[in-house]
Amino acid sequence: MSSDEERFKKSSRILDHAYARGCTFWDTTDNYNDNEELIGKWLKRTGKRQDVFIATKFGYYLKDNRTINGDPEYVRQATENSLKKLGVSCIDLMYLHARAFIRADTTVPIEVTAGAMAKLVKLIFFLLRRTKSVYIGLPEVSARTIRRAHAVHPIAAVEVEYSSFNLEIEDPQIGVRDVCRELGITIVAYSPLGRGILTGQVKSAADFPQGDFRKMFPKYNDENFPNIFKLAEGGNAQGEDIPIPGTKKTKYLEENLQALKVKLTPADLELIRDYIEKSNATKGDRYPAWGMELAYADTPKLS
Repeated sequence: MSSDEERFKKSSRILDHAYARGCTFWDTTDNYNDNEELIGKWLKRTGKRQDVFIATKFGYYLKDNRTINGDPEYVRQATENSLKKLGVSCIDLMYLHARAFIRADTTVPIEVTAGAMAKLVKLIFFLLRRTKSVYIGLPEVSARTIRRAHAVHPIAAVEVEYSSFNLEIEDPQIGVRDVCRELGITIVAYSPLGRGILTGQVKSAADFPQGDFRKMFPKYNDENFPNIFKLAEGGNAQGEDIPIPGTKKTKYLEENLQALKVKLTPADLELIRDYIEKSNATKGDRYPAWGMELAYADTPKLS
């Protein structure tokens, strides 16, 4: 058996288990190596496409001195590529996305990108009586950019970092949570376990492997780890938001799914909030200074 076949076999076991346990919201992207192809192979093998809600993303673009591409032609090309890799005729949720610290194409007005995504939705609806991308979503952009995009076509979801370690989107000056609540946009929370820190497996910054990107984040320096430990036994939940933990192992998938059994009352949430505040674990920027300047970015105004 080739290494690719063995890897697909292992990935299939994870997907089989997720499906069997009722986990059918699958979030991927076109720049996570060959994840789209792996999911496509699983869908072909099982014939379960109609049972799985697929969210994928486009935008990561390392050409022409750019890192994100929101041009209409690239929107179309990237969508077609994802459809082919996944082996499907419809993507349920298509996000504009990026990688690392840069979350918005600062050369293209968001109205242009959102308009191109909306055209694909409408075109396929008329051609096939169904949508190519049933819903469209945005990455970690500014509240103003979210509002501008939503005026072009309803934005279904915004994917942001949100956890007990990072509550930035709740800051009124950032305004992302407020605008999402106002417009009825679902918040999809990446890194719900604080980039793995909440598991308690990392005891200090020295425990990060060589080359681990978390080493560069001020939030995870040795000075802040005592605060982090205070949260290691706690948790957080927001009923209107969707966390998207990721794993390569069935046992961790099962641990994530066990969280569904936890029912937190308003009193529980108030206690957890108080615990977070007293632990001071949100202290420290989650990116280096230059990365923080790019967070919640605006796109150019439409001329």
